[in-house]
Amino acid sequence: MHGFNPKWRDVPHFINGITYEIWEARQIGSLHSRYAPGLIVRSPASVLTDNTNVIAATMATLAEFPDRELLGEDVIWCEDPEGRTETSEAFLSSHRLICTATHSRPGAYGAPTGKRLAYRILADCAIRDDAVYDEWLVRDQSAIVQQMGFDLVDWTRDLIAREGGPENCVEPMTPAIDVPGPYDRHGNDNPWGQKHADLLSAIMAGHMDRIPAVYDRGAALHYPGHVTTQGRSEADQFWMGLRAAFPDAAFSIDHVIGRDDPLMPPRSAVRWSLHGKHSGWGRFGRPTGAEVYVMGISHAEWGPFGDGTPSLRREWTLIDETAIWKQILLKTGQHA
Repeated sequence: MHGFNPKWRDVPHFINGITYEIWEARQIGSLHSRYAPGLIVRSPASVLTDNTNVIAATMATLAEFPDRELLGEDVIWCEDPEGRTETSEAFLSSHRLICTATHSRPGAYGAPTGKRLAYRILADCAIRDDAVYDEWLVRDQSAIVQQMGFDLVDWTRDLIAREGGPENCVEPMTPAIDVPGPYDRHGNDNPWGQKHADLLSAIMAGHMDRIPAVYDRGAALHYPGHVTTQGRSEADQFWMGLRAAFPDAAFSIDHVIGRDDPLMPPRSAVRWSLHGKHSGWGRFGRPTGAEVYVMGISHAEWGPFGDGTPSLRREWTLIDETAIWKQILLKTGQHA
């Protein structure tokens, strides 16, 4: 990895290593160097710019969840030749991890509940010169809120009030407030990534028959709310419920990576978005007509099984349901 500290043997080692340093080894000050100047961190809940804001958010999280651990599951990555400089190679990583934590102090989630939590995060990071310089992150907020014992809508409504009401609360991520960053590429052309992107595009175009055609009968599925389930019917219900809520929303494939690595199944990571009206019955209840932006990240593992045809064996997909509800509540005046 030209341009990186020689202690990092590869991209997964770097991503998992700096995550541990920052969060568990408490080297929060290393964000001054681990995160490049001008870094933009986009999540469905907000758009953060510069290290000062990122460091403040990190410290606030650790103050509320002092025993938080981040357990890396996988890093699906690709080279970024166009981002390379004279001093460094460049890469894009899609990191999947499980967080465990106890809600033991007051903070952004309210008064401490004492609840023990487990939830996933999926994060895409553009890296070079031994630092992250652009980032997209989806946290399983509904898992956190529900494990604390709260109703998603009620908690989101309370969040708006705690942040100062509709005029002052943190604005969820939408294209209108997004900040263009230096990474504007779209991944690699590995066939597994393209297969995954084609599958999601077909599903969002109403071709639900692609689910039984591509998913393995026993596919292991991981969805928002820290839901772990299996089988084609469960995949159908998740994707059907999401698309039904936003039937006319524009669907976009925003980034695609496919990888083949020794001793691992073929994997893929796809970042995607939906943008349009909440005009249908589905995962978000009664249609409200609110304009909503949904940022999602999906990971998949592939392999032959049964008849030998490659199928989707495992899937991880995250959206932030509280950010979606926040948009609906703010735009329909139901925040009070």
